[in-house]
Amino acid sequence: NAVVFPNKISTEQQSLILVKRLLAVAVSCITYLRGIFPESAYGTRYLDDLCVKILREDKNCPGSTQLVKWYVVLFLKLFLAFVLKIQVYTHPDDPQTITECYHFKFKYTHNGPLLDFSSKNKRNDSSITCADTKKASILLLRKIYVLMQNLGPLPNDVCLTMKLFYYDEVTPPDYQPPGFKEGECEGMIFEGEPMYLNVGEVPTPFHMLKVKVTTEKQRMENVDKSILKQGDTSAPLQVLRLDKDDTEE
Repeated sequence: NAVVFPNKISTEQQSLILVKRLLAVAVSCITYLRGIFPESAYGTRYLDDLCVKILREDKNCPGSTQLVKWYVVLFLKLFLAFVLKIQVYTHPDDPQTITECYHFKFKYTHNGPLLDFSSKNKRNDSSITCADTKKASILLLRKIYVLMQNLGPLPNDVCLTMKLFYYDEVTPPDYQPPGFKEGECEGMIFEGEPMYLNVGEVPTPFHMLKVKVTTEKQRMENVDKSILKQGDTSAPLQVLRLDKDDTEE
């Protein structure tokens, strides 16, 4: 079925539903274009007039089924602030050494969930229209398609995991959402020389979704330089400096 953009986003719940859909589409596009799951693990959907592949439960692909279940848990059960990272690694016995990573950050306000990548300077989000949100959403997905199609291929056999990093000040020490377990190690080692990319962001009057990608620098060799210009805020993709969260993790 086609997924259409709402005619208005006047409540936080309407905004959250849109953000959930965008995150599902983004994760699906990334895993599809990086060849992590087989074709049978995806269905075809339309986001207005944009054709996208959506990850689904497939009895012949336990990995895709597990990722779908993780995603459902995040938005039905989870009620605490966290950082989400989807990590790709090549050695099953060494999940701490990764070769590619996709970053999402979630924060909560007193009024409910918030996916927040806004700057320290307070924004005036009341002026954001549905047209602005739709335009930014389509642009973000197109950027993901362009980047994923131009990155060098991943190794033939890769593993994928989803990690949640909690904020200690708001999370009970023994809390774990269904389907997740306490990690043995919070740190990670990047295989090769990492490059940090800011793919784009989508604002609504209530939320902000921003996608970051970390990949091996050598995979960027075939990426058209016109879509990647360091320090140019008008460029579709930007090289990121390490921020505080990246340094700590």
